[in-house]
Amino acid sequence: MTGPKHSCGVVGINAENNVVPALQKSLMIIQHRGQESAGVSVYNSEGTIDTVKDNGLVQTALPKYMLSKLHGTVGIGHVRYPTTGTKIDGNAQPLTATTRYGPLAIAHNGDITNFDTLKEMYLASGWSFFTDSDSELVTKIFSKYSAQHIDPIKALKATCGELDGAFSLVMLVDNRLFGIRDPRGMRPLCIGRIRDGYMLVSESAAIDALNGELIRDVMPGEIVEITPTEIISYPYNTSSPKAHCMFEWVYFARPDSVMDGREVYEVRRKIGEVLARESPADVDLIMPIPDSGRAHAIGFSVESRIPYEEGFMKNRFAERTFILPDQRQREAAVSTKMNPIKSTVNGKRILIVDDSIVRGTTLKKLISMLRGAGATEVHVRIGCPPVIAPCYYGVDMKTRDQFIATGHSVDQIRQIIGADSLAYISVRGLIEAVGIPEGDLCLACVCGKYPTSIPGEVHRYQSTLGEGFVGKSE
Repeated sequence: MTGPKHSCGVVGINAENNVVPALQKSLMIIQHRGQESAGVSVYNSEGTIDTVKDNGLVQTALPKYMLSKLHGTVGIGHVRYPTTGTKIDGNAQPLTATTRYGPLAIAHNGDITNFDTLKEMYLASGWSFFTDSDSELVTKIFSKYSAQHIDPIKALKATCGELDGAFSLVMLVDNRLFGIRDPRGMRPLCIGRIRDGYMLVSESAAIDALNGELIRDVMPGEIVEITPTEIISYPYNTSSPKAHCMFEWVYFARPDSVMDGREVYEVRRKIGEVLARESPADVDLIMPIPDSGRAHAIGFSVESRIPYEEGFMKNRFAERTFILPDQRQREAAVSTKMNPIKSTVNGKRILIVDDSIVRGTTLKKLISMLRGAGATEVHVRIGCPPVIAPCYYGVDMKTRDQFIATGHSVDQIRQIIGADSLAYISVRGLIEAVGIPEGDLCLACVCGKYPTSIPGEVHRYQSTLGEGFVGKSE
């Protein structure tokens, strides 16, 4: 409810039979990763790539009558929020182009942090761009290297060598399917075996939906080629320090997904347990902000031995509030999406558990709704440390002025949202709950230190901006 927008979700399938239905179903499963546009591209029997894409949810952007015109045994799909690139039809993905290897289609999750620098350089050399999407930049760089290398693997490796930041890519190069993950593994991408082939997808829940089997994650700095019968690995940069986005486990991913060896639900439940130990409360019941705070709240309840109750009824047919394009729309949609269950909250001291606070305005309205329903006290516990710094890696948190934690103490935030008490999980507690070493996580948005060199920001190996970039050669 109160979280930020993610950028995208991707899927690629290579199988013995028509993959269009499986692509559509997979995109439905990862719809939470992007609700502004959707698209699929498939390689057809005539040796070209057919694409259907449009703005809107999967069911709107990919209507059955359009998908029925597509047929192919290898294809890719995409759901999108804009992080780099505005909301225009031309930025919907997959993007397509022509190379010396044949037709190309690409779908991208993440943000290329050196996008502006690269685009300015190529504009100066005479290139033209038809969108403001960093995915188009990737297609053009790959096309450049395709003219220099007979082997597309060499062109892919050379392309990745120019890119910095977060990127998980699925690509059709003629009739070949590739998956690529950035050297730090910031954005997820996994491999699954399905009945008649293999697939790549942002979250393993889509593999489950196809009655498949999760094989493994695409490793950071790895290119994989997926055929109907095998997985071929082409490592290109496996030496960089890792920086898995902690927000995937805290908030973005579906609870039933497994990422980099950690089930999301178990991590969130562990977050709640750590919260209960770090910041206990004398209350009558624990309740979540559905749906993303549910596992956190269950963990808090189990650890604290305070009863768990559902205190909000959620309208399943309302849009996820955080994906709406501006704050006024997000606030106006809260009462449409949530309604307190009065018999649960009336006369009770309540502790609500949420995954994160970014702006705080939605949480403020929910607390007011609980008091209006008769809650005598409303306490808040948050499963993510205060968000204090922008994300440059594919999350819609670009400026410090949008964070309630900017310039406010925890107690001041408590007063702003109208809670009786407020506590966040500690950074150390979060690391414990995720179960991945601190050096392998991206914690930039809660620590202000970045795993890549961002102009004007502190690198995680620096203590001040005045120091040299110790880790710049990564």
